[in-house]
Parts: sequence; structure tokens; C-alpha cells
Amino acid sequence: MPHMTVEYTNNLQGVNEAELMVALTNAVCDHPSISDEADVKTRISALNHYQIGRNNAGRAFAHVELRWMAGRTAEVKKEVSDRLAAVLKTMIPAQAGLDVQLSVDIVDMDKPSYFKGKL
Repeated sequence: MPHMTVEYTNNLQGVNEAELMVALTNAVCDHPSISDEADVKTRISALNHYQIGRNNAGRAFAHVELRWMAGRTAEVKKEVSDRLAAVLKTMIPAQAGLDVQLSVDIVDMDKPSYFKGKL
């Protein structure tokens, strides 16, 4: 915890997944609300199957979901969301003829039902 999932449509060309994951992870780890950078786990997926409205033609998206323990203020959530959005705006390449939607969602996890262990 936190867990970050990045999904983007496979019609976005030029996405450097490794660099995007590092930049997004750094944006979270650099925030003072994160006590241990090793807790931040990020994964990324290009989506082969998706639907955007009624017609996919000329449409794409990239979405980041950050799940972390509940208890942070709305201000902290907004700060982190803004950091992640800034990374998306910088690293998702604009493409002629393609309407690209970017989004970020911060989700609070319920501590009593979350398990974390080590081997």
C-alpha cells in the first residue's frame, strides 16, 4: 500500500511504460504523506479491449488509480492527484486526430479489511 494502477488504450502511440511508471511512482513517493517509498507498488497495462462512449474511433484515454489507506485529508488527496495529472499531461503524447482523455482517481482503502504481509 499504496497501490497504483495505470491503464491506457492501446491506440495511444509512443507511451514509454517504464518511464511513465517511474515518473508516477516518484510523484507519489516524493509527497510527504508517504512514509516508506518501498510501500508504493505501480503496475501498467495497455488495454486491447475497451469502449469509449458509443464509438471508439478517434478516442483514447489514460487513467491512474491510486489506492491507499483512508485517513488523508482532502487537501493531501488533491495535491497527489494534481501531481499524477501533471505527469500524465507531460508524458502521454498528444496525437493528431485522437481525442485523449486523462483521469486520476484517489481511492481510500479500508484498513480493517486490508492484508499486507511479507515472506
